Amino acid sequence: MQDGGRRDAGWREEGCGMDGRRTEPARGGRWGSVPPGVPEGQCRAGGCAGGRPLPAGQRTRLPSHVAAACRGRRAPDAWAPLAPGTRRPAGGGLRRGRVLSRPRGAGRCRGCGGVLTGAPGQEALRKIITTLAVKNEEIQNFIYALKQMLQNVEDNSARVQEDLEGEFQSLYALLDELKDNMLMKIKQDRASRTYELQVSARPARPPAAATAAHCCSPPFRPSWRLAPRPWRARRSCWRRPTRPWRPPTTTTSPSVTMAPAFRLSLKAKVSDNMSHLMVDFAQERRLLQALAFLPVPSTPEIDLAESLVADNCVTLAWRMPDEDSKIDHYVLEYRKTNFEGPPRAKEDQPWMVIEGIKGTEYTLSGLKFDMKYMNFRVRACNKAVAGEFSEPVTLETRAFMFRLDASTCHQNLRVEELSVEWDATGGKVQDVKAREKDGKGRTASPANSPARVVQSPKRMPSGRGGRDRFTAESYTVLGDTLIDADDHYWEVRYDRDSKAFGVGVAYRSLGKFDQLGKTSASWCLHLNNWLQVSFSAKHANKAKVLDVPVPDCIGVYCNFHEGFLSFYNARTKQLLHTFKARFTQPVLPAFMVWCGSFHVSSGLQVPSAVKCLQKRNSTASSSNASLT
Repeated sequence: MQDGGRRDAGWREEGCGMDGRRTEPARGGRWGSVPPGVPEGQCRAGGCAGGRPLPAGQRTRLPSHVAAACRGRRAPDAWAPLAPGTRRPAGGGLRRGRVLSRPRGAGRCRGCGGVLTGAPGQEALRKIITTLAVKNEEIQNFIYALKQMLQNVEDNSARVQEDLEGEFQSLYALLDELKDNMLMKIKQDRASRTYELQVSARPARPPAAATAAHCCSPPFRPSWRLAPRPWRARRSCWRRPTRPWRPPTTTTSPSVTMAPAFRLSLKAKVSDNMSHLMVDFAQERRLLQALAFLPVPSTPEIDLAESLVADNCVTLAWRMPDEDSKIDHYVLEYRKTNFEGPPRAKEDQPWMVIEGIKGTEYTLSGLKFDMKYMNFRVRACNKAVAGEFSEPVTLETRAFMFRLDASTCHQNLRVEELSVEWDATGGKVQDVKAREKDGKGRTASPANSPARVVQSPKRMPSGRGGRDRFTAESYTVLGDTLIDADDHYWEVRYDRDSKAFGVGVAYRSLGKFDQLGKTSASWCLHLNNWLQVSFSAKHANKAKVLDVPVPDCIGVYCNFHEGFLSFYNARTKQLLHTFKARFTQPVLPAFMVWCGSFHVSSGLQVPSAVKCLQKRNSTASSSNASLT
């Protein structure tokens, strides 16, 4: 419907009951203002059918007074507002001074073309425009995606065509090489047989004639005996006339033997049969005829029953729904997350990729579980194409993850991440304040950590101020996560040249002057390399010397409910010492170093060997009863 060169679309004519059909205004009809007293959803024109349904195609004309008012004249008093409780007199006109105008967002009546009340207003129009804009953007994105896919189809088709031509060229080259080798072998065999046959057919003196000649020939005589002697010739000149000299004649012996002739072999040494050099490509021809494009591998299925998470290792197993001999390898992807349940589409952590897996099982070892869960997915690949990823699965990677509380450590300790170094200058306070001012400092809150999204409810708030920092000879630093349940494990590697080092647990209420093991609020292993070397277990100012080799890496196991605090050689899992205590409040990992350094490894699971040893030694605590 057009009016003044503009088109109105999408109006719903509720008053006239025309079910949203758009019509043109009747001749002489114009936009008008809302008549007072007209119910919402009916036509605003006074002379209209009052919003009653009209037959299809039937229109009503505006009355003359309404049309005149629509042409810009003064409105009749018939549409003037009425006072509350009064009735409009019959035949009244419009109030003078009121001009009809078109409200924004109103529809028009099908019968008279007048403005309808109750039609969608500004808000509805805004929603429609917003929806159209969103749809338009979606269509543009879809068109862009289609163009991109079309370009990808062109590029990929050209690539696979080149690969196919390359494969056929390599196959042709292999066949040509195989053909040349076979032809060379045939020619060599033919030349060898021809030579053997020619040697057999070469003319030679029969053995019988050679034997006869040998038997009939005279005995060998030197040439000087065959010539006439000079003195004999001179003497015969006066006896009788000399006869001319003739060479001696040979006479054939009458006895000739032919026995060797019967021993001759008249059979050829080689055969003229060349069938052993024939080939049959019937099977290869059938294989080539059945040759087709490599199919897309099916989607693997991850077997959660065969998957295992233990000792900071994840063993993932999967299976294929159908046997496929064309599979070349598998691709495994994993990422860390703090959200349980199905993997989310958007995560802060990227997918880590492991390629070239030949079997249907793979073990990820040496992991650091600094988040609660891990997502896994796998897909199969042949030499040409990769299949779809399997349905992602989520495995729980429960481990004890904590950091060091730099806000409460001693001023002479320089804390960076999980490493601590003793600094005699004691300028840690200024460094922390400067870095916190620049927004680069690390505090007890894990909000700045890129690897941890959800803050643990057990993480200790930074409740200590600068005055409560450890001081004097208490070179102590605590962890920032409380231990109030379950069993946990962490490791610490210290510098062998440290003059003093301690590791253990302590209550949060440990005083700022208290040293580890000197009060009833802390338990630790203490190594002293100053003046006299000693390795002992300390609690409540009591010490027990340990007669064990001092390891360079110590593992700490804490079972809060059962009250076990055990120390192990982290490399050999040898038990060093066990405290049996009853913890009355949550504890924190505690460390002490003087003139040295150490590094903490958190995010570790309790090793299986430690679990077995703890079950075996859960009742044996008499050796350290004096320290508990």
